[in-house]
Amino acid sequence: MTLIELPLTQPELSFMSAGDCEVRRTVHPSGLRILTERVPGSRSASIGFWIGAGSRDEQAGEFGSTHFLEHLLFKGTTTRSAFDISEAFDAVGAHHNALTAKESTCYLAKVRSVDLPMAISVLADQVSNSVLRNEDFELERTVILEELAMAQDDPDDVCGEQFFAAVFGDSALARPIGGSFADIENAVRDTVATHFAARYSPRDLVVTIAGDVQHDVAVDLVCAALTGWDLTVSADPRERRLDVDAVITGRETVAVTNRELEQVAVLMGVPGYRAGTEHRSDVGVLASVLGGGSSSRLFQEIREKRGLAYSVDAFPIYYSDSGAFGMGAGCAPKVVGEVTRLMRDGLAEIAADGITEVELNRARGQILGGSTLSLESSDSRMNRLGRAEFMGVYRDLDETERLLNLVTVDSVREVAADLAGNSITVSAVGDVTAKSFAHLA
Repeated sequence: MTLIELPLTQPELSFMSAGDCEVRRTVHPSGLRILTERVPGSRSASIGFWIGAGSRDEQAGEFGSTHFLEHLLFKGTTTRSAFDISEAFDAVGAHHNALTAKESTCYLAKVRSVDLPMAISVLADQVSNSVLRNEDFELERTVILEELAMAQDDPDDVCGEQFFAAVFGDSALARPIGGSFADIENAVRDTVATHFAARYSPRDLVVTIAGDVQHDVAVDLVCAALTGWDLTVSADPRERRLDVDAVITGRETVAVTNRELEQVAVLMGVPGYRAGTEHRSDVGVLASVLGGGSSSRLFQEIREKRGLAYSVDAFPIYYSDSGAFGMGAGCAPKVVGEVTRLMRDGLAEIAADGITEVELNRARGQILGGSTLSLESSDSRMNRLGRAEFMGVYRDLDETERLLNLVTVDSVREVAADLAGNSITVSAVGDVTAKSFAHLA
């Protein structure tokens, strides 16, 4: 097995994945989708309740609502208090959390397999039965403002938000996931509740479980636990996001926040490819060769040869309709010009001259090794199931290896040339000004 399509119209699907793991998928008549991956020898399970709505789906007047809602779903349901929810997981030594992203929201847990029924019950209660009390709304408003303040005190966080705002321009992807201070201060409980009613339904929900799990049992448990929803009402799963390139305007070249810090946090990059691109393996190799480890070109040039930074890396960013390719470092203000020049030139050199066969083989080994090691984690497998369902395609380790073997030094050079031909965006936080990056113009 290498690649499996996941049609929304197919009620049942099963196949074997790497490590003799059985993957099964059920599309319930209500539109609910449940995917499991049974891992032989595992005595735990990771579970995710995914909603296919993120911060990019918010409209003016409701910015920050998706993240706000994530907080509120921990504050109590019609049958459980906030303490009941926390205690249920603490009492069994489990991990319980949630995350809001730009294109999805996930409520997750990792438990011993004997505690999986409890985890399913609580998570299902959270997504289908939360009460969203006004007093909890006002309490969490303060908590979220503190969370935003904490992020504002972190130069790396500020630099990252600036980079997204600059490189994604007028796209909804440019907005911060948690909203701005003004968004949260002006947030209205009814607006968040409306968002909850519009996007939290069986047809929006994807449940993924990996580890010691029996699929049929899990399906029964999930359906029984979603007591706040009527699963007898037939509906089609919500359509997936379109796999097409968005037209993005309004990008910025330089975004700087001047602060008296000992070090500058700097990110620079260019518009890249969407998640479904056929060039994904080429981009992965490019990122590995350029900044994917201590043997990468940027690490060797910037840290090992010149001692200009402690860490430096390169990375792709993928969304359904667009993406970016970035490079990042932390360095002293006096050398930030040299560091950014070396990062820019590193990409340009590969665009012009390509990479070597030795570098290509090393990158293949790094990517395949990382992918293989990640399969030791039920969390990774659970997340992979979620990503696959939202993309509509499941790619196994064999498919990853097959695609990597199709990458050539020429295909990497062509992708690098395509990326390097785009205008550069740089984001920096520290004792610098926009003039510090005039050389990139």
